[in-house]
Formats: sequence, structure tokens, C-alpha cells
Amino acid sequence: MLYHLLVSLTDEVSVLNVFRYQTTRTGSAILTALLFIWLFGPTIISLLKVKQGRGQPIRSDGPQRHIVEKQGTPTMGGLMILSGIFVSTLLWADLTNYYVWAVLFVTLGFGAIGFYDDFLKVTKSTTHGFSGKIRLLIEVAIAAVAVAIFMGIGDKTISSALAVPFFKDVLIQFGFFFMLVGVFIIVGAGNAVNITDGLDGLAIVPVMIAAGSYGLIAYLVGNAVFAEYLQLHNVKGTGELAVLCGAIVGAGLGFLWFNAPPAMIFMGDTGSLSLGGALGATAVAVKHEIVLAIIGGLFVLETASVIVQVASFKLTGKRVFAMAPLHHHFEQKGWKEPTIVIRFWIIAFVLALIGLSTLKLR
Repeated sequence: MLYHLLVSLTDEVSVLNVFRYQTTRTGSAILTALLFIWLFGPTIISLLKVKQGRGQPIRSDGPQRHIVEKQGTPTMGGLMILSGIFVSTLLWADLTNYYVWAVLFVTLGFGAIGFYDDFLKVTKSTTHGFSGKIRLLIEVAIAAVAVAIFMGIGDKTISSALAVPFFKDVLIQFGFFFMLVGVFIIVGAGNAVNITDGLDGLAIVPVMIAAGSYGLIAYLVGNAVFAEYLQLHNVKGTGELAVLCGAIVGAGLGFLWFNAPPAMIFMGDTGSLSLGGALGATAVAVKHEIVLAIIGGLFVLETASVIVQVASFKLTGKRVFAMAPLHHHFEQKGWKEPTIVIRFWIIAFVLALIGLSTLKLR
């Protein structure tokens, strides 16, 4: 909204031309989302405390210290994050861009699913939300709409293909069946971040790192000159997603202010599911789907630890890890929570650097 207003005034005030640049608006989106959450965060936390009473239910089969230390902390902090992202994106993004609306649709849609799940947990004082099958079906439906939009507005030669990193000309054509690939990536990313969110500040920083990385990728892929220089597949229009990714970074920074140990609020499924969905949708839009497994490698490791744990126990009756997901394993091994969180942040940062290296190593 603000972008369109400022651009319309450039004939009278030439200095406003600076807002035509995606880099300027991305920076503005970061600051806007950050300030929004700083200003309204305390009020939102206070309201959630009043409404939720005893806060987020704590797993009885999880680390025992969580029952003592985290009991009473409100959840649904994802509402803060989503509000910051939505307001900031509406203000600074080009609202005529279909890629922006498609990724926002996934973000808010997954957020709504997470919100309902959190609502059931809080109101029923249980760690179980609504039916996993129904939840998954709704996620698939939302993701399918977004992928259909990407395939409809993108270049037909690449919109239904899977790009392979490190190889400049390799595209695996799926045709209509790319719908299944795109849906799997978006739904998988949403649930992977959801699984990772288990310690104060653990998920939000890797999400910001991934969002910042994909903001850069979106900017480069959406620019024909840069894409040609780096031998990337140019996806016209995706540069605007850099603004949305900037909003995610800013909202994440604002949320971390309140989520840093000891957390004043948890993001809940409202936040983790929506942020993961946003990353997955962005990866599909900019044709860097496989790279998400590298940049978001921490989320992959956490998810893989759960799959391995469940499979091992069902097949052999034995557990590979002391507890899953992986961060709980290290808790059981005696690592302090801040140690786990910061070391996982470092891993996420290193993986992001490796993922970004694929832009040049071709």
C-alpha cells in the first residue's frame, strides 16, 4: 500500500524513486515488522496470558525440567509474527505481484491451521490438537493452490520442473506431476520447522537465517541481469519475494526479543507451521527447492531424528536417540538449553552458507 502511494508521488518528489528498488523496500520491511512487534508485542503477550491461564500444555513424556521451568508460558506467539509479516508486506511489497499473494496465502493458511491446533491444546489442556490426518489434508490443499498459481504464472519450461543445484542447465521435468513435488516441499517444510520448535529461541533464528538466504536468492533469480551472470534460472516477478522474506526476518527479530531464554512466549504451531510453509513456498516459487534441504538442513536433521527414532522403535523395539527430536536428545545427555540453542544456530548459519554457495558453484 505504502509502496504504491510513494511511487505515485515520484513525479512530484523525485527522492521517492528510491522506493522503486526492492532492496530499499526489503530493508523497510525488516524495520517495519521489527518495530511493529516491539510496539505491540507486550500487549499481545498480556492478552494471551489472560486468555490462556495456565499457558501451553507441556509434554509429560518430554524432559522433566520443562514441566517446572516452562509451565505457564503462553503460546500462539505466532500471531505476533504473522501480524508483523502481514502488515509489513502489505505496506512495502508490490501488491499486484501474484507470487507475493501466493506465498502469503500459504503463510496465513498454515498459520490458521496452527492457530486452531494451539487453540484446542490450550482450551482442552492437552498436548494433542486436532486430527493429524485432517490437518495434513488441509495443508496439502493450501499448498496445492499455491503450487498451481506458481505453475500458472511462471515460464512453462521451468515452472513444472525441478532445478538441480550445482548444474546450470539441469532441469528435471515433471509436467503436471510437479504439483506433487511442490506440495511435498511446502508441507514438509512447514512440519519440519514445527518439529524443530522445542526450545526457547531454537527455531526462530534458523528461520530468519533461511528467510534471509531466500530473500537474497529471490532478488537474484528475479533479476534477469543477475540471473544470467550467475547462470540461474530467471523467474520473472519473484524478486518481490525478497520484501516478504525481509518481513519474516524483521518479525523474527522482534519475536526473538520476547522468545529469548527464558521465553516470555512460545510461537506455537501458529508460528512454526506458518513460517515453515512460507519458506517452502518461497523455495518452490524461486526454483531452488533442493537448496532448501541444505539451507534448512537443521530442520531436516530434526525431522529425520524423529523418523529414525519411530522406525527403529517399531522395527527393533530399541531407540536410537535418548529422546526425539534431536534437541531433546542432547538435553537428556546433559547439555544446557542455551548451549543446544546456540550450537544449533551455528549449524544453521553454516548450512545457509553452503546453500548459498550453490549460486556460484555451477
